[in-house]
Amino acid sequence: MNLLQWCGRGDAQRQKNRSRAALAPARALDRDGRHAEAEAEARSVAVARSRRRDKAGAALALGLAARAVNSQGRHAEALTEFDAVLPVFVEVFGADDFDTLNLRVQRAHALALVTRYAESEAECAAVARIADRGRSVDPAMTILAGTARHGLIYALCGQERYAEAEVLACETLAFRAFRYGSLADLGVMGELQEILRLGLARSLNGQGRHEEALTEVARAEAARRGLPGGPGNTGSGAGALIEAIALLALGRRNEARARATAAHDAALAAFGSHYFRVAEARVLLARIDGEPPR
Repeated sequence: MNLLQWCGRGDAQRQKNRSRAALAPARALDRDGRHAEAEAEARSVAVARSRRRDKAGAALALGLAARAVNSQGRHAEALTEFDAVLPVFVEVFGADDFDTLNLRVQRAHALALVTRYAESEAECAAVARIADRGRSVDPAMTILAGTARHGLIYALCGQERYAEAEVLACETLAFRAFRYGSLADLGVMGELQEILRLGLARSLNGQGRHEEALTEVARAEAARRGLPGGPGNTGSGAGALIEAIALLALGRRNEARARATAAHDAALAAFGSHYFRVAEARVLLARIDGEPPR
């Protein structure tokens, strides 16, 4: 890379940093679970950055708006928005840029939530491969690779390929960078370990190994409680729902109903009535109560 290229790269990064600063309030709202407010704020920023001909800033804002839409349970709508903004990310930031890859993972999550599991699997696997190549120069790529593998685990479970999902979850959790070195000190690693363990628990439930699933949920809860800044709401209701499925399979009906109710209430409070986990909890509660699913 020559000097002019280096300076151009520095200018682009400074522009991206300014755009991120403009989005700080929207990101804070999204982290706090105030997704409708985050969506509105992000869209406002997108309009403002477009007026200033800041294509990068507008793209980042629209990407955050799409994520907030997904978190409100409007998964098909979110997927349409991800599809629209992804080419802009590739144009502005490059195909292998962290933000572009992160958007692809979020889009893959939306694909899974509209049951397009095979497409989600392919996209998560592709992002994981690219992120693996960038780990040596950017530690954040390690986190991104783990997040992509979590999406891959979810997609495999959605296709009832539970044994493959278990192997991948165990391999990812065993990855040395998640346990040692500077990455181990980042709060986000606790959240990543939590969702990976929940993915493992889901795969164990799928194989009828319900006691083991309960153990993994307990470990995930321990990882969540250990987060220095609080657990956030990313997994709200997920662990309780997996517990409820395991408890029901083990014949512990009353406990299963209590955990399914907790899952429903947590997901409803965090994401709203349209979120996929709210629907899953309602179906499970109907099953526990002996009612036909609605």
